[in-house]
Amino acid sequence: MMLFKLSIKNIKKSIKDYAIYFFTLILGVSIFYVFNALDSQTIMIDVSSSTSEIIQLMMTILSGVSVFVSFTLGFLIIYATRFLMKRRNKEFGIYLTLGMSKRKISLILFFETLLIGILSLFIGIVLGVFLSQVMSLLVANMFEADLTKFKFIFSSSSAIKTIIYFSIMYLIVILFNTFSVSKCKLIDLLYSSKKSEKIKLKNPYICIILFIISIVVLGRAYYIVTHDYMALSEVKDILKPIVMGIVSTFFIFYSLSGLILRIVQSLKHYYYKGLNSFVFREFSSKVNTIVLSISIICLMLFVTICLLSSCFTIKNSMNKNFKELVPVDADYSVFMNMQNNYEDYIEYGYNEEQISTSNYTVKEKFKLLGFDIIPYFKDYIEVNLYATPELKLCNTLGSKLNELKEKYEFLDYDSEEEVIMGINEYNKVAKMYGTQEYTLKDNEYMIIADYKSMAKVRDIALKNRETISLFGHTLTPKYTQTKNGFVEMSSNHINTGIILVPDKILDKNYIYENHLIGNYKLKNEEEIRELEENINKLDSEKDKYVLPNGATKLSIKEATVGLTAMVTFIGLYLGIIFLISSAAILALKELSESSDNKEKFQVLRKIGTDEKLINKALFRQIAIIFLLPLILALIHSVFGIKFAIQVLEVFGNEELIPSIIITTIILVIIYGGYFMITYFNSKNIIRNRN
Repeated sequence: MMLFKLSIKNIKKSIKDYAIYFFTLILGVSIFYVFNALDSQTIMIDVSSSTSEIIQLMMTILSGVSVFVSFTLGFLIIYATRFLMKRRNKEFGIYLTLGMSKRKISLILFFETLLIGILSLFIGIVLGVFLSQVMSLLVANMFEADLTKFKFIFSSSSAIKTIIYFSIMYLIVILFNTFSVSKCKLIDLLYSSKKSEKIKLKNPYICIILFIISIVVLGRAYYIVTHDYMALSEVKDILKPIVMGIVSTFFIFYSLSGLILRIVQSLKHYYYKGLNSFVFREFSSKVNTIVLSISIICLMLFVTICLLSSCFTIKNSMNKNFKELVPVDADYSVFMNMQNNYEDYIEYGYNEEQISTSNYTVKEKFKLLGFDIIPYFKDYIEVNLYATPELKLCNTLGSKLNELKEKYEFLDYDSEEEVIMGINEYNKVAKMYGTQEYTLKDNEYMIIADYKSMAKVRDIALKNRETISLFGHTLTPKYTQTKNGFVEMSSNHINTGIILVPDKILDKNYIYENHLIGNYKLKNEEEIRELEENINKLDSEKDKYVLPNGATKLSIKEATVGLTAMVTFIGLYLGIIFLISSAAILALKELSESSDNKEKFQVLRKIGTDEKLINKALFRQIAIIFLLPLILALIHSVFGIKFAIQVLEVFGNEELIPSIIITTIILVIIYGGYFMITYFNSKNIIRNRN
């Protein structure tokens, strides 16, 4: 009982001095609960079967992510416990001096950890329950659900999962504490606060060489991910710049730790100004323990910034893409003249009968399947796309082919046939979509595309006025660059290039795709969903014909909402956890350092140092630790985001600036908030003379 009372007293003292630790635990528990309670929150919203499947997939992914998050939070708790125990070394030393056994000290820590765990879990879950109601509104809004069905929900499954995961973490912490106490020595406990690491001034020349090499390696990694990213086709290729970045980050901090004090000391006017000499010598005295941790935190911040920026960019871009790239209700298409590429279609899984009956348009194919779709449209058009073995990408590049093969060696220049379309048929699509229409002379061609990377490749040939040969005609480009445009509806920019030519030169034997594009005359979404579900059932009734492929506004909308939800929730989940973990580790470390350095600040007061000057020195000391990893993480992020945008170019990157602004706000609130709380708490610690 006495040990239990002592544990409660210690917890009260710890709450006062280390509120950040408890706040972080509570925040971690609540976030863990909120994201794992999404399945309970989505039960109340009325969604279609396809959207329900997307939600279930999202929850499966989030469950897997939660395992990773639990390891991250577990590392944070153990790391935090290490500094809290260091803070109490003198207390444990006194216990041993008074005759208390290490087993009893371990028992005190057991009670403390147990009480802290129960308290954190209870408050965290209660907070999580209320935050999850806000998340419910966000989910309902994202899936455009009926908010009249909103009700207060408690997810028992999420609560149980949270309790199990965090109980395992606390059990590991208890074992860690027991092991730490068993290894401690009385003299080390009593005098640990008076110990300082020796300032080992590393050889400046070695530090300079290491710094230069690290910068060069990091620069090479930046170049690979921003210029040679198309070469990153395998896992080992992607791992190479990642490993280069991790290693160079560590050695940049390692070399800087040996150079900063020397650089500042050489600036005598600055070094001897105020308490700068005290600040930088204190920083250097801890340098051996912070290099690895700052490197890890820098990389965690980098991942956080890239995750948040990318997920918000994808979300915003896909919402914008939906409005721009899905202008009508439906785009049904079928392959035609499949016998022209018989072997390819057999390889894709089509049977001989399907290939032999491929000379039917969408409208004709629906009738053969016993379904007349035309009465459901209020307006529609029929257009054809063409392809011929005589026109592949290599045939459009002319004299620039070899140059482009060297620059973009991973493109397929010789296999895929180019997509061709008559200018008049394209203008029918453009008129229906509300996009720009064009005209061509009998000897001209042009290219439309909305996938920017491929547009850049094609522009090189167009600027060189490269001609093409098609069905016995030689055509010259009307424009020296591709024009923005598309035919097939999608939530993303997938048109790598359609060659528009005069209609009269086309050979109908080379029609490879027929499209039926239009707007329904149905009244509401329920009727449209019923129609499309009936169409999807046709495939199971007859397999003699290939069922027309449907890219409809409703199906694209549901897929877009599902993907944006997954990207947003997973990005937010990981990003916020990483950010909290990074900030909390730095905060706890600095609070521990402030506690250890309390006597040094008291000495400064005794020699007459002004209180404002002491606070300024403390502020700079904490700011250096918080800014060092953040600055390099921001530099990493510039190239990391550029790489992410290039890889995810299909989604578009027009919404990058708003995403960066949102990420910056989150970073300032959480990371900046932890910094300010750390400063004020540290100031209270060094003021306490007891």
